[in-house]
Amino acid sequence: MQQKYTANKEDTNNTGYSLGVKRPARGARPRWQHWPVGDVNMSAKKADDTGGEENQNECVQTCKVVIIGAGMAGLSAANHLMKNNIQDFVILEARNRVGGRIIAITIDGRKMELGANWIHGILGNPIYELASANGLVNIIQDNKPHNVVATLPDGRRVPFHIVQEIYDAYFWFFKRCEEYFLCKYIPPDGIESVGAHIRLEISIYLEQFPEHERHIRNLIFNYLLNRETCISGCNAMEEIDLMEIGSYTELPGGNVVLPGGYSSILGPLTKDIEGEKLLKGHPVVSVRWKPPLNGFSTTDSGLGQDLTNKGEENSEYLVSESGTSGRQPTASPSRKARAKVEVICQNGKKFYTDHVICTVPLGVLKENGKTMFDPPLPEYKMDSINRLCFGVVDKIYLEYERPFLNPGLTEVLCLWDPIDTNEPINERWFKKIYSFSKVTETLLLAWISGDEAKYMETLPFDVVSEKCTAILRQFLNDPFIPKPKRCINTTWWSQPYTRGSYTAVGVGASQVDITNIAHPLYMQPTCSKPAVLFAGEHCHPSFYSTVHGAYLSGREAAQTLCVPDTPPEVVLDVEGTADLSSWLEGISLN
Repeated sequence: MQQKYTANKEDTNNTGYSLGVKRPARGARPRWQHWPVGDVNMSAKKADDTGGEENQNECVQTCKVVIIGAGMAGLSAANHLMKNNIQDFVILEARNRVGGRIIAITIDGRKMELGANWIHGILGNPIYELASANGLVNIIQDNKPHNVVATLPDGRRVPFHIVQEIYDAYFWFFKRCEEYFLCKYIPPDGIESVGAHIRLEISIYLEQFPEHERHIRNLIFNYLLNRETCISGCNAMEEIDLMEIGSYTELPGGNVVLPGGYSSILGPLTKDIEGEKLLKGHPVVSVRWKPPLNGFSTTDSGLGQDLTNKGEENSEYLVSESGTSGRQPTASPSRKARAKVEVICQNGKKFYTDHVICTVPLGVLKENGKTMFDPPLPEYKMDSINRLCFGVVDKIYLEYERPFLNPGLTEVLCLWDPIDTNEPINERWFKKIYSFSKVTETLLLAWISGDEAKYMETLPFDVVSEKCTAILRQFLNDPFIPKPKRCINTTWWSQPYTRGSYTAVGVGASQVDITNIAHPLYMQPTCSKPAVLFAGEHCHPSFYSTVHGAYLSGREAAQTLCVPDTPPEVVLDVEGTADLSSWLEGISLN
């Protein structure tokens, strides 16, 4: 009996998602690598904290820093705070697990990475450094040959030398797109997107071939463009800005796979975080970061009394300096109060804090940015959030009882005709599946992106499984290919705590938009440190869509809070001197 593991849209306690792993260095000759992403709910386990009936003492807590999200950016921020002796923080994670877009599941003893799968680059990559320091990396990488077969819908196979030829041409077409950002060339009139520019180059390239040879080559180009949507994180390459595609920075060293799976990187990041500082099942619904002019009263809400100072600071949320978790003694009028940011969770818990580091994904900001923050995010920040793309990329795992592909074959490329967007999506969604790659002899993996991925998430498991079987039978021209015993597909778009996969710079957007999103918010213009800081892969202007981009942005946000408000005073202590004059007298001028 077939099984399918997919996410229930209402059950979000144990969901996960993958950070958009970026393309390998294009200088490497085709190994036909792919970049898995996804989100799947493998458990019916409910969150421990659901916001039900609780003791009033447990509903309010104060701390120096609240980190929203226990993904890579949040864990990075927490570790950096601890390294700088800031222990008064709490992490609020909406799911019932940590890791965010890094997640693995184990089925029948087989571990499947549903999230990030590759460390992209070695030199200058903090994730590689972290993995190496903790013994998670194999010094010698096992580079097995990757043998592919490119097939047409009628089952005919394309000679590999033609596939190689088109791959080489596409490599240079994409390189020229990246050069616009680096060299500030002026593109041809009317060409604004990567897709438009590559298609222009394709049309020029194909002119050298006879008509009967163009069609097959055009199908291979179409395959590469479909694959590129999964790499870049978009519906079509026509969505990606031509002048900004080169803004992403490739780190040298190629792609590295961790023997224990990418999720093993979470161990070093979580081992030093105390359990009471990491609260799972705590979705944040409101961040009140700039109080109204008439002040905010915390009357008997767990802090004990109205701490609003109506004299000097009547325009701020005020909490006693001695405020901690639970009910507090009545504050003395002479006791100085200070401004606090109020963070409210779905379960009713409230947290009063000096600073918030918000690491929720761009997709969540797109959907809830206007309502999650009070007051709403500034207009410039919301405009940048809306301009950037946050694509949907899903994975489909197919598990079989027995092997059926040739042992020497590792991937089947499906050379579809270009998709006609006027065709109903229920009749074309599967044409976005561009290949089936072998994970093991009995486990295949396919990718799908964009609107077609969104539609796939709505389908019953048997429809997805049967359609994938039909595709394999069609392209391999073999009606006896078995049906899988299990189908596992991810559901990025359906998950309320992801709402997509990872960030891309869309047409009309730029690195400036990423900088705008990352720009912190200050409670008052005179404040020395921000009230709300932002981190995540969407906040790094050069490494967006990657785990190391998320890591670096979280560390940078934490570092902002670690810098002292005023430079430390330098005191020179010289033994045996009573005052400055006696010390000067002892200086030899010879």
